[in-house]
Formats: sequence, structure tokens, C-alpha cells
Amino acid sequence: MSPRGTGCSAGLLLTVGWLLLAVLPSARGTNVTAAVQDAGLAHEGEGEEETENNDSETAENYAPTETEDVSNANVVKEVEFGMCTVTCGIGVREVILTNGCPTGESKCVVRVEECRGPTDCGWGKPISESLESVRLACIHTSPINRFKYIWKLLRPDQQSIVLVNDSAILEVRRENYPLAFQCDTLDNNEIVATIKFTIYTSTELQMRRSGLPVTDAALIFVLTIGVIICVFIIFLLIFIIVNWAAVKAFWGPKASTPEVQSEQSSGRYKDSTSLDQLPTEVPGEDDALSEWNE
Repeated sequence: MSPRGTGCSAGLLLTVGWLLLAVLPSARGTNVTAAVQDAGLAHEGEGEEETENNDSETAENYAPTETEDVSNANVVKEVEFGMCTVTCGIGVREVILTNGCPTGESKCVVRVEECRGPTDCGWGKPISESLESVRLACIHTSPINRFKYIWKLLRPDQQSIVLVNDSAILEVRRENYPLAFQCDTLDNNEIVATIKFTIYTSTELQMRRSGLPVTDAALIFVLTIGVIICVFIIFLLIFIIVNWAAVKAFWGPKASTPEVQSEQSSGRYKDSTSLDQLPTEVPGEDDALSEWNE
């Protein structure tokens, strides 16, 4: 073998060795990267499975709550309305729940709402009065500034006068003649209540105040006497029922005495009538006997 061939073979071996050294680290790095990627994918798969398991458990835990909500929604709530606080105008009433109360009661008040009656409330009474002035109030509910109020001075056979005052309270001084006022309560420009007032003079007011006690005293006296008489009659009847034997023994002889007297008088009457009915002497009988004796 020549020296030139030996040098070529040696160079070829060196070249193959360098190539092997360069290829092996890259292959190892590729294997390590693939292993890491496979491990990451495995961990992600496990995480997704755990997430799905947790979601299923959460859904199972929340399922009864949704059923409870559905069951509560299916409860039929029945309501009824209470009596209105007024017979005319505007008032309030209670809204009562008769089924489905939160505390399990048979009835519970849910809310209070407004109610309305006939608008005409007739003649009212002042909220306060004295010999000099009177305070009048329109029909309203709280809040008081929710409504609009129109005061009118009523005049017989004439058109009423609209006053400047637009508040719910009106103070009026007494005059030498009676006055009549009217208040209209409006909600959204609709009359919901109307009430009238009569303002008497000071003299009329004094006469009314002085006349009321006399009437009340007479009425109380009559009622007292009537009650006393009724109580006396009741006690008398009870006494007679309880002591019936004694009452009968007491009234027995007195009741029999008139009967005996009536029997005696009837006997005497019969005797007198029988004597009156006896035949009288025949005329001429004495003359016949005297002739026979001769």
C-alpha cells in the first residue's frame, strides 16, 4: 500500500468521525425536545380531564339549587285586598298575601297602596276652630304636595269665587254672616275628592255649643230612667219565679175572697128573684070564703 493511499484513508476517517460527532448531539437534542413536548401534552391532557371532572362535579352540586329555584317559581302566590280606609275621596289599603308567605304564615301584608272612593265627600268638619277663626283641611294623603288644591267660596245663586290659596290648609276668620267653602283635590288635573265646609258666626257657634249640653243631659236622663225601669222589671220577674210558692200563698186568700162574695151576692139575687116569681092572691077569693062561712 502506498503512502498516498494511507493518507487519504486517514483523512476520510477523520471526516467521518467529525460528522458523527456533529450528528449525535443534534439527535439527542431532538429526542429531548420531543420527550419534553410529549410530557407537556400529557400534563395538558390530565389538566383538561381534571377540569372536565371539576366542571361535572360543580354542575352536579348546583343542580339541586336550580331545582329549588324552579320549585319556588312554581309556587302560586294569591293576594287579596283589605278595606279602604275611607268611604270617599282617596285613602290607603293593605295588599295581603294569602299563599306563599316567606315565613310560612297563612297571611302576610305585602305592601300598602292607594285606594279611591266616590269623589263627593259632602260636608265636613273643621280640624280646629275658635270664636275668631277656623282651620279647614282638604282631603289628601302623604305626601301632601303630590296633589293640587283649589279652594272656592260658595255663594247662593251665584258663581263661586276661586281663592288664591292653593295649599291643603285654609284658615278663615269668622264674619257676621255664615260662609261656605269647598275644596277640590286634583291628581294629574283630575278631581279625586271634593269636600264642603260651613263657617258659622260667633253668635251661632255659641248657641250651638250652649244647646248641645242640654240635649245631651236630657238624653242621658231618659236613658238612665229607662235602664233602671228595665232592671227593676227583670229583678221582679226573677223574684216571682224563684218564690212562686210564697207568692201563690199570699195572693190565694185575697183571690178567693172576691169569689165568695160574688157567690153570696149571686145567691141573694136568686132568692129575691124566686120570691118575686111566687103567684099573687086571686082577687075575689076572700069574698067567696066569707060567703061560705055565713
